[in-house]
Parts: sequence; structure tokens; C-alpha cells
Amino acid sequence: MPAYRLSSPLDRAPLRRRASSFALALAINVGLLLLLIELGVATAPQQQRSHALTIDLLPESRSASTQQTQQKAEHQQANRPVVKPPPIVIPMKPTIAAPPKPPAQPWIEMSKDQLAAADISKLPAGGAGGAGDSEVVGRGPNGEALYAAEWAREPTDAEISGYWPRHATGWGLVACKTMADNRVEDCVELDQSPRGSHLASAVRQAAWQFRVRPPRKGGRALIGAWVRILIEVESG
Repeated sequence: MPAYRLSSPLDRAPLRRRASSFALALAINVGLLLLLIELGVATAPQQQRSHALTIDLLPESRSASTQQTQQKAEHQQANRPVVKPPPIVIPMKPTIAAPPKPPAQPWIEMSKDQLAAADISKLPAGGAGGAGDSEVVGRGPNGEALYAAEWAREPTDAEISGYWPRHATGWGLVACKTMADNRVEDCVELDQSPRGSHLASAVRQAAWQFRVRPPRKGGRALIGAWVRILIEVESG
């Protein structure tokens, strides 16, 4: 009878025995290395740091466009106006003031020729009047003929004294427009003496009481024509 026996390691092929021995030796070495690492005797091998240079090859147009966009944004940020907060206005109680009154100007401006024509040295004597046309002695406010006045009734001292400045001596000259019933209106100041005495203003204010005949031309009374009136007062 044939006999059977168990196979032993010696019966295996030589290659398999060498492979088993190498694997066993490697396992023992790995175990020893792990044990040493656990005990701190050996350190695990570190991965070497890479010194490779990385270059980003972006398109040049894209890089320039990005730079221009950043520069434009920075420029807009720098030129942005600073918004100031509105001022705080404290309401105040309004003050209502009356409008200023325009200065009174009761006289008219005359040219040099008109002033020369109004020279009182050429005035006729009081109460004088002729049968012909009235004498033209100058020009009125709007260039009309200015005639010498002819009294229908000379003013009284009572009519003048209420307007004449106290203790004033001198004369005032005015031009007035004639009306019906030997009255005058719209008088304007021409001249006075002494200067600044307001005597022409006094004559102008008292003129509503005067009785002056309208000038005549061709035998016709010129109602509405301008006449020159002189009032002279001397202290006595």
C-alpha cells in the first residue's frame, strides 16, 4: 500500500520560500519602524518642499483691461465730490418793514438856456400888463412856452405868511399851469434866494390861493398855459 505524508516547507519550490522570507523580513522591519516612531526614537520621513516656479500665463489684453478698470475705479473714487450736510437754519421771527418812501422832488430840472430865460431881472413889474400878447419868458416843464404872470389879484400877507419861513428874507420863483377862474395848478419850483432857504417851496405850497390871469395871444386867453410867478418878501 502506498504511504501518504504531510508536505513540509522543505518540499516547496525555492522561489516561494524566498518570497515568503522577504515578506516576513519586510513585515518585521515595518513593525520595528512603527514601534520606533511610537516611542519617538525615529521620525517619519517628511515630504520635500517643492521649489518649482509657477507662472500664470494670462492673456496680456485681459491683464491690461483689469488694470485699467482698477485705475478708473480709483480715479472715480478720488474725484467723487464730498457731499456736505445741509446747513441748519434756525427759523427767526420775520420782521415786516415798511417800504422806503421815494424822496420828494417838487422841482424840475432845467437846461442852461431855460435857467437863463428864467432870469428874474427880466420880470415885469408887479401888476403890469399890456393890451397885446403876453410876454414869453422861457419854457415850461415839457418845453411849452412860459409866459410872464399877470396878477388878477396880488396875494395878501396873510396868504403868504403861513408858508413863508419865519424871519426869512428873499424870493421864490415857480412855474404854474393856469386854470379857469384865474387859478393855477401843478406848480413846480424854478429858483430861490438865498440857496437852500426853501422859499420856492413856500411859494409852491401857497400857490393854490393865487389869482393869475391866463396869458393872451391874438386876443385869446390861453387857459392851461404855463406862467412864471415870483414872490419876494423883505423883513421889516
